[in-house]
Amino acid sequence: MSPSEDRAWKIARVTWTVLTGFFVESFIFAASVLPAALFWEWHFHWPYPSDGARIFVLALSFVPAYLLFAFALMVLSALITSILGWRSPPDMEMRIGDVEWPLLRWGRYMITQHIVRLFAGVFYRSTPVWSFYLKLNGARLGRGVFVNSLSMSDHNLLEFGDHVVIGSDVHLSGHTVEAGVVKTAAVRLGNDVTVGTGSVIGIGVEIGDNTQVGALSVVPKHRRLEANATYVGVPVRRIDAPEAEEAALGPP
Repeated sequence: MSPSEDRAWKIARVTWTVLTGFFVESFIFAASVLPAALFWEWHFHWPYPSDGARIFVLALSFVPAYLLFAFALMVLSALITSILGWRSPPDMEMRIGDVEWPLLRWGRYMITQHIVRLFAGVFYRSTPVWSFYLKLNGARLGRGVFVNSLSMSDHNLLEFGDHVVIGSDVHLSGHTVEAGVVKTAAVRLGNDVTVGTGSVIGIGVEIGDNTQVGALSVVPKHRRLEANATYVGVPVRRIDAPEAEEAALGPP
């Protein structure tokens, strides 16, 4: 294939990706707004004793209607992207400049996650509903998982055991971008793992059962953390019980 033909195919792939992404997101938004739109349509045709009563009921319905829209957005986004196969490919290296189909499908998957975070995550994070969305969107989560972060992506590459706690503003992702190449790998957390506020978990990380990662720590990519341990720092290092007690007490 000549350079000009290759460039034309790249433009065609990007154009198709943008158009299909726009159409799918428009459909998801329309279907998510539909319940609230039907209520308001019914509301304007219902007889009220006064205009003040009509305005009061309409104002009262705004928050429940938005929460219903946000929930529908999460469910429809997860189901439709699953049907279309928009997922993060595991253990791949994708050159951004090549704009091949796996990269483009991954890009659309990232966009749908970002939109859900923006319109629904603020209201539902740290609740069982948010964990339900993560599962529906491809994550493999155990029982009693608590996620209080919106900085999680590549959900289908995340595997959490039971009773995992993810603190606020934890960055946990199944991909990284290095020198124009998107690299992906699964992240696996065992049972009863706790990740502290503001920590960063790299791709390919595996954390054993009953392990804690302290706040504002960094676990480098492809690192394995032992079970029944505590790790802190940038990058993380294991601390034993006496050191952990001294760190908690502070300097003498």
